[in-house]
Amino acid sequence: MILPKTNRLSSEEVAQLSVIVAEFGCRIQPIVGDIRTIYAIVGDERHELMISRLEGLPFVDRVDTIQSPHKLMDRRSDLAKGRLRIGTVTLGAELLIIAGQCTIDPKNPQYFIETAQAVREAGAHALRGGVWKPRTNPYSFQGDAKSLETLMEASRLTGLPAVAEVMEAEHVQLALEAGVQVLQIGARNALNYSLLRQVGAAIAGRPTAVLLKRSIHMGPLNEFISAAEYIAAFGNPNVMLCPRGTTPGLDGYRNHPDESITPLLKEKTWAAVVVDPSHSVGKAAYVPACALAAVAYGADGLCIEAHVNPSQGIGDDPKQAVTPRVLAELIARARDLHATLRRPAVLA
Repeated sequence: MILPKTNRLSSEEVAQLSVIVAEFGCRIQPIVGDIRTIYAIVGDERHELMISRLEGLPFVDRVDTIQSPHKLMDRRSDLAKGRLRIGTVTLGAELLIIAGQCTIDPKNPQYFIETAQAVREAGAHALRGGVWKPRTNPYSFQGDAKSLETLMEASRLTGLPAVAEVMEAEHVQLALEAGVQVLQIGARNALNYSLLRQVGAAIAGRPTAVLLKRSIHMGPLNEFISAAEYIAAFGNPNVMLCPRGTTPGLDGYRNHPDESITPLLKEKTWAAVVVDPSHSVGKAAYVPACALAAVAYGADGLCIEAHVNPSQGIGDDPKQAVTPRVLAELIARARDLHATLRRPAVLA
Protein backbone atom coordinates (compact mmCIF):
# COMPACT_ATOMS: atom_id res chain seq x y z
CA MET A 1 0.00 0.00 0.00
CA ILE A 2 1.53 3.30 -1.13
CA LEU A 3 0.72 6.38 0.94
CA PRO A 4 1.51 9.62 -0.92
CA LYS A 5 2.59 12.88 0.69
CA THR A 6 -0.34 14.68 -0.95
CA ASN A 7 -4.03 13.78 -0.99
CA ARG A 8 -3.83 12.61 -4.62
CA LEU A 9 -1.09 11.94 -7.13
CA SER A 10 -0.96 13.32 -10.63
CA SER A 11 -1.34 10.99 -13.60
CA GLU A 12 2.39 11.38 -14.28
CA GLU A 13 3.25 10.33 -10.70
CA VAL A 14 0.94 7.32 -10.90
CA ALA A 15 2.66 6.36 -14.15
CA GLN A 16 6.01 6.40 -12.36
CA LEU A 17 4.63 4.05 -9.72
CA SER A 18 3.26 1.74 -12.40
CA VAL A 19 6.59 1.51 -14.20
CA ILE A 20 8.41 0.51 -11.00
CA VAL A 21 5.92 -2.14 -9.82
CA ALA A 22 5.48 -3.62 -13.29
CA GLU A 23 9.13 -4.61 -13.26
CA PHE A 24 8.27 -6.91 -10.34
CA GLY A 25 5.09 -8.34 -11.83
CA CYS A 26 2.71 -6.06 -9.95
CA ARG A 27 0.27 -3.30 -10.83
CA ILE A 28 -1.18 -0.20 -9.15
CA GLN A 29 -4.82 0.00 -8.05
CA PRO A 30 -5.93 3.44 -6.78
CA ILE A 31 -8.32 3.38 -3.80
CA VAL A 32 -10.21 6.65 -3.97
CA GLY A 33 -11.54 8.25 -0.78
CA ASP A 34 -13.50 11.45 -0.22
CA ILE A 35 -10.38 13.31 0.87
CA ARG A 36 -7.41 11.13 0.07
CA THR A 37 -6.42 8.47 -2.45
CA ILE A 38 -4.05 5.65 -1.59
CA TYR A 39 -2.50 3.22 -4.06
CA ALA A 40 -2.61 -0.54 -3.58
CA ILE A 41 0.09 -2.79 -4.99
CA VAL A 42 -1.63 -5.79 -6.59
CA GLY A 43 0.73 -8.78 -6.64
CA ASP A 44 3.59 -9.91 -4.40
CA GLU A 45 4.42 -6.70 -2.58
CA ARG A 46 7.33 -8.13 -0.59
CA HIS A 47 10.09 -7.25 -3.04
CA GLU A 48 12.54 -5.18 -0.98
CA LEU A 49 14.08 -3.51 -4.02
CA MET A 50 10.66 -2.47 -5.30
CA ILE A 51 9.74 -0.97 -1.93
CA SER A 52 13.07 0.83 -1.73
CA ARG A 53 12.59 2.37 -5.18
CA LEU A 54 9.03 3.45 -4.36
CA GLU A 55 10.03 5.04 -1.07
CA GLY A 56 12.82 6.85 -2.87
CA LEU A 57 10.29 8.83 -4.92
CA PRO A 58 9.87 12.41 -3.63
CA PHE A 59 6.07 12.22 -3.58
CA VAL A 60 5.80 8.94 -1.61
CA ASP A 61 5.47 9.16 2.17
CA ARG A 62 5.82 5.44 2.87
CA VAL A 63 4.93 1.95 1.68
CA ASP A 64 3.03 -0.34 4.05
CA THR A 65 2.98 -4.05 3.19
CA ILE A 66 -0.03 -6.23 3.92
CA GLN A 67 1.68 -9.53 3.21
CA SER A 68 4.09 -10.88 5.79
CA PRO A 69 7.77 -10.61 4.83
CA HIS A 70 8.27 -14.07 6.35
CA LYS A 71 7.34 -16.81 3.91
CA LEU A 72 8.18 -19.62 6.35
CA MET A 73 7.92 -18.19 9.86
CA ASP A 74 4.57 -16.47 9.29
CA ARG A 75 1.80 -17.97 11.44
CA ARG A 76 -0.24 -18.64 8.27
CA SER A 77 2.57 -20.73 6.77
CA ASP A 78 2.09 -24.47 6.31
CA LEU A 79 4.85 -24.93 8.91
CA ALA A 80 2.38 -23.75 11.57
CA LYS A 81 0.85 -27.23 11.46
CA GLY A 82 3.99 -28.83 12.91
CA ARG A 83 4.84 -29.37 16.57
CA LEU A 84 8.36 -29.23 17.97
CA ARG A 85 9.35 -31.83 20.54
CA ILE A 86 12.31 -31.38 22.91
CA GLY A 87 13.00 -34.50 24.93
CA THR A 88 9.67 -35.57 26.41
CA VAL A 89 7.93 -32.21 25.87
CA THR A 90 5.82 -31.12 22.92
CA LEU A 91 6.01 -27.35 22.71
CA GLY A 92 2.59 -25.79 23.09
CA ALA A 93 1.14 -28.74 24.99
CA GLU A 94 3.44 -28.53 28.01
CA LEU A 95 5.67 -25.83 29.46
CA LEU A 96 9.30 -26.55 28.47
CA ILE A 97 11.93 -25.95 31.15
CA ILE A 98 15.59 -25.63 30.14
CA ALA A 99 17.96 -25.20 33.07
CA GLY A 100 21.64 -25.37 33.91
CA GLN A 101 24.78 -23.34 34.38
CA CYS A 102 25.67 -20.22 32.44
CA THR A 103 29.23 -21.50 32.12
CA ILE A 104 30.75 -24.92 32.66
CA ASP A 105 33.89 -24.53 34.77
CA PRO A 106 36.56 -26.75 33.17
CA LYS A 107 38.47 -26.77 36.48
CA ASN A 108 35.45 -28.00 38.43
CA PRO A 109 33.38 -30.18 36.07
CA GLN A 110 31.79 -32.01 39.01
CA TYR A 111 29.78 -28.89 39.82
CA PHE A 112 28.07 -29.21 36.46
CA ILE A 113 27.37 -32.92 36.89
CA GLU A 114 25.78 -32.16 40.27
CA THR A 115 23.83 -29.24 38.79
CA ALA A 116 22.54 -31.43 35.96
CA GLN A 117 21.26 -34.04 38.39
CA ALA A 118 19.70 -31.33 40.55
CA VAL A 119 17.84 -29.59 37.72
CA ARG A 120 16.47 -32.93 36.51
CA GLU A 121 15.15 -33.63 40.01
CA ALA A 122 13.69 -30.11 40.10
CA GLY A 123 11.67 -30.89 36.98
CA ALA A 124 13.71 -29.53 34.06
CA HIS A 125 13.32 -31.13 30.63
CA ALA A 126 16.59 -30.03 29.00
CA LEU A 127 20.08 -29.17 30.20
CA ARG A 128 21.87 -25.96 29.26
CA GLY A 129 25.60 -25.54 29.75
CA GLY A 130 27.90 -22.83 28.45
CA VAL A 131 30.82 -24.39 26.58
CA TRP A 132 31.88 -21.42 24.44
CA LYS A 133 31.09 -17.97 25.82
CA PRO A 134 30.94 -14.69 23.89
CA ARG A 135 32.21 -11.90 26.12
CA THR A 136 32.16 -8.14 25.77
CA ASN A 137 35.55 -7.98 27.49
CA PRO A 138 38.20 -9.81 25.43
CA TYR A 139 40.06 -10.72 28.63
CA SER A 140 37.09 -12.46 30.25
CA PHE A 141 36.82 -16.26 30.26
CA GLN A 142 35.68 -17.37 26.80
CA GLY A 143 34.86 -20.98 27.55
CA ASP A 144 36.70 -24.22 26.88
CA ALA A 145 35.97 -26.86 24.25
CA LYS A 146 36.79 -29.55 26.84
CA SER A 147 33.58 -28.56 28.61
CA LEU A 148 31.63 -30.08 25.72
CA GLU A 149 32.61 -33.50 27.05
CA THR A 150 31.29 -32.53 30.49
CA LEU A 151 28.01 -31.32 29.00
CA MET A 152 27.46 -34.55 27.09
CA GLU A 153 28.44 -36.72 30.07
CA ALA A 154 25.86 -34.88 32.18
CA SER A 155 23.30 -35.29 29.41
CA ARG A 156 23.91 -39.05 29.31
CA LEU A 157 23.74 -39.39 33.09
CA THR A 158 20.47 -37.47 33.40
CA GLY A 159 18.80 -38.34 30.11
CA LEU A 160 18.20 -34.63 29.47
CA PRO A 161 18.77 -33.20 25.96
CA ALA A 162 21.82 -30.93 25.85
CA VAL A 163 21.63 -27.23 24.92
CA ALA A 164 24.85 -25.44 23.93
CA GLU A 165 25.61 -22.03 22.46
CA VAL A 166 27.63 -21.94 19.24
CA MET A 167 29.47 -18.93 17.83
CA GLU A 168 31.16 -20.17 14.66
CA ALA A 169 31.08 -22.99 12.13
CA GLU A 170 33.63 -25.09 14.04
CA HIS A 171 31.46 -24.96 17.18
CA VAL A 172 28.42 -26.05 15.18
CA GLN A 173 30.22 -29.08 13.79
CA LEU A 174 31.73 -30.09 17.14
CA ALA A 175 28.39 -29.75 18.92
CA LEU A 176 26.52 -31.81 16.33
CA GLU A 177 29.19 -34.50 16.32
CA ALA A 178 29.00 -34.69 20.12
CA GLY A 179 25.23 -35.11 20.03
CA VAL A 180 23.97 -31.72 21.22
CA GLN A 181 20.22 -31.67 20.55
CA VAL A 182 19.63 -27.90 20.78
CA LEU A 183 22.01 -25.31 19.36
CA GLN A 184 21.73 -21.90 20.97
CA ILE A 185 22.41 -18.70 19.03
CA GLY A 186 23.27 -16.03 21.58
CA ALA A 187 22.19 -12.40 21.63
CA ARG A 188 25.52 -11.16 20.26
CA ASN A 189 25.19 -13.44 17.22
CA ALA A 190 21.43 -13.17 16.72
CA LEU A 191 21.93 -10.99 13.64
CA ASN A 192 25.08 -12.74 12.41
CA TYR A 193 23.47 -13.83 9.14
CA SER A 194 26.49 -15.82 8.04
CA LEU A 195 26.31 -17.92 11.22
CA LEU A 196 22.53 -18.28 10.89
CA ARG A 197 22.98 -19.67 7.38
CA GLN A 198 25.71 -22.03 8.56
CA VAL A 199 23.52 -23.35 11.36
CA GLY A 200 20.54 -23.73 9.03
CA ALA A 201 22.61 -25.69 6.53
CA ALA A 202 24.23 -27.85 9.22
CA ILE A 203 20.95 -28.97 10.81
CA ALA A 204 19.04 -29.53 7.55
CA GLY A 205 17.67 -33.06 7.62
CA ARG A 206 18.44 -33.48 11.32
CA PRO A 207 16.09 -33.47 14.34
CA THR A 208 18.28 -30.78 15.92
CA ALA A 209 16.52 -27.67 17.22
CA VAL A 210 17.74 -24.08 17.59
CA LEU A 211 17.16 -21.71 20.50
CA LEU A 212 17.51 -18.26 18.92
CA LYS A 213 18.05 -15.44 21.40
CA ARG A 214 16.79 -11.95 20.61
CA SER A 215 19.48 -9.45 19.66
CA ILE A 216 21.00 -7.58 22.57
CA HIS A 217 19.74 -4.30 21.11
CA MET A 218 16.04 -3.44 21.09
CA GLY A 219 15.38 -4.08 17.41
CA PRO A 220 11.98 -4.52 15.73
CA LEU A 221 10.18 -7.85 16.04
CA ASN A 222 10.32 -8.47 12.29
CA GLU A 223 14.11 -8.37 12.55
CA PHE A 224 13.95 -11.12 15.21
CA ILE A 225 11.61 -13.29 13.14
CA SER A 226 13.66 -12.72 9.98
CA ALA A 227 16.71 -14.10 11.77
CA ALA A 228 14.76 -17.32 12.37
CA GLU A 229 13.75 -17.34 8.70
CA TYR A 230 17.44 -17.57 7.73
CA ILE A 231 17.65 -20.87 9.64
CA ALA A 232 14.31 -22.32 8.55
CA ALA A 233 15.02 -21.51 4.90
CA PHE A 234 17.38 -24.51 4.75
CA GLY A 235 14.57 -26.94 5.55
CA ASN A 236 14.62 -27.42 9.32
CA PRO A 237 11.82 -25.45 11.03
CA ASN A 238 12.79 -26.46 14.59
CA VAL A 239 13.42 -22.91 15.77
CA MET A 240 12.45 -21.46 19.16
CA LEU A 241 12.47 -17.69 19.73
CA CYS A 242 14.04 -16.59 23.00
CA PRO A 243 13.44 -13.08 24.40
CA ARG A 244 16.25 -12.44 26.92
CA GLY A 245 16.16 -8.73 27.67
CA THR A 246 17.58 -5.90 25.59
CA THR A 247 19.69 -2.80 26.04
CA PRO A 248 19.64 -0.16 27.29
CA GLY A 249 18.95 -1.87 30.57
CA LEU A 250 16.25 -0.92 33.04
CA ASP A 251 17.49 0.51 36.35
CA GLY A 252 18.08 -2.36 38.77
CA TYR A 253 18.07 -5.04 36.06
CA ARG A 254 20.87 -6.28 33.86
CA ASN A 255 18.80 -5.66 30.73
CA HIS A 256 15.37 -4.36 29.85
CA PRO A 257 13.06 -7.37 30.39
CA ASP A 258 11.12 -8.09 27.21
CA GLU A 259 8.93 -11.09 28.02
CA SER A 260 5.99 -8.83 27.16
CA ILE A 261 6.74 -9.28 23.44
CA THR A 262 5.54 -12.90 23.65
CA PRO A 263 1.93 -12.27 22.54
CA LEU A 264 3.18 -9.92 19.81
CA LEU A 265 5.43 -12.67 18.45
CA LYS A 266 2.58 -15.16 18.56
CA GLU A 267 0.46 -12.83 16.43
CA LYS A 268 3.14 -12.90 13.75
CA THR A 269 4.71 -16.36 13.86
CA TRP A 270 3.98 -19.97 14.75
CA ALA A 271 7.38 -20.42 16.43
CA ALA A 272 7.48 -21.40 20.09
CA VAL A 273 8.59 -18.64 22.47
CA VAL A 274 10.99 -19.69 25.24
CA VAL A 275 11.87 -16.79 27.54
CA ASP A 276 15.21 -16.39 29.35
CA PRO A 277 14.41 -14.55 32.61
CA SER A 278 17.96 -14.99 33.96
CA HIS A 279 19.59 -12.67 31.44
CA SER A 280 16.61 -10.34 31.39
CA VAL A 281 16.97 -9.34 35.04
CA GLY A 282 20.53 -10.49 35.79
CA LYS A 283 19.93 -11.14 39.49
CA ALA A 284 18.76 -14.42 40.98
CA ALA A 285 16.28 -12.77 43.36
CA TYR A 286 14.29 -11.35 40.45
CA VAL A 287 14.30 -14.44 38.22
CA PRO A 288 11.15 -16.14 39.63
CA ALA A 289 8.95 -13.06 39.16
CA CYS A 290 10.23 -12.51 35.61
CA ALA A 291 9.73 -16.19 34.76
CA LEU A 292 6.13 -16.20 36.01
CA ALA A 293 5.44 -12.98 34.10
CA ALA A 294 6.71 -14.71 30.95
CA VAL A 295 4.31 -17.61 31.50
CA ALA A 296 1.46 -15.15 32.08
CA TYR A 297 2.31 -13.52 28.75
CA GLY A 298 1.96 -16.91 27.04
CA ALA A 299 5.51 -18.25 26.85
CA ASP A 300 5.87 -21.87 25.74
CA GLY A 301 8.96 -22.40 27.85
CA LEU A 302 11.63 -20.94 30.13
CA CYS A 303 15.43 -21.05 29.97
CA ILE A 304 16.74 -20.60 33.52
CA GLU A 305 20.28 -20.52 34.85
CA ALA A 306 20.80 -22.71 37.91
CA HIS A 307 23.78 -23.90 39.94
CA VAL A 308 24.17 -26.17 42.97
CA ASN A 309 26.46 -23.56 44.53
CA PRO A 310 26.15 -20.23 42.67
CA SER A 311 28.82 -18.50 44.74
CA GLN A 312 31.36 -21.01 43.39
CA GLY A 313 30.29 -20.62 39.77
CA ILE A 314 32.00 -18.66 37.02
CA GLY A 315 30.62 -16.35 34.34
CA ASP A 316 27.20 -15.00 35.28
CA ASP A 317 26.32 -17.82 37.68
CA PRO A 318 27.30 -16.08 40.94
CA LYS A 319 24.89 -13.24 40.13
CA GLN A 320 21.94 -14.76 38.33
CA ALA A 321 21.85 -18.53 38.82
CA VAL A 322 19.12 -19.81 41.13
CA THR A 323 19.65 -22.73 43.48
CA PRO A 324 18.01 -26.11 42.81
CA ARG A 325 15.51 -25.49 45.64
CA VAL A 326 14.40 -22.17 44.15
CA LEU A 327 14.28 -23.76 40.69
CA ALA A 328 12.01 -26.58 41.90
CA GLU A 329 9.62 -24.09 43.55
CA LEU A 330 9.64 -21.91 40.44
CA ILE A 331 8.94 -24.82 38.08
CA ALA A 332 6.00 -25.95 40.22
CA ARG A 333 4.49 -22.45 40.27
CA ALA A 334 5.13 -21.92 36.56
CA ARG A 335 3.43 -25.20 35.66
CA ASP A 336 0.43 -24.38 37.83
CA LEU A 337 0.10 -20.98 36.18
CA HIS A 338 0.53 -22.47 32.71
CA ALA A 339 -2.20 -25.04 33.41
CA THR A 340 -4.52 -22.39 34.86
CA LEU A 341 -4.18 -20.18 31.81
CA ARG A 342 -5.01 -23.09 29.50
CA ARG A 343 -8.22 -23.97 31.33
CA PRO A 344 -11.44 -22.39 30.03
CA ALA A 345 -12.66 -19.56 32.24
CA VAL A 346 -15.72 -20.35 34.32
CA LEU A 347 -18.04 -17.37 34.60
CA ALA A 348 -20.46 -17.08 37.50
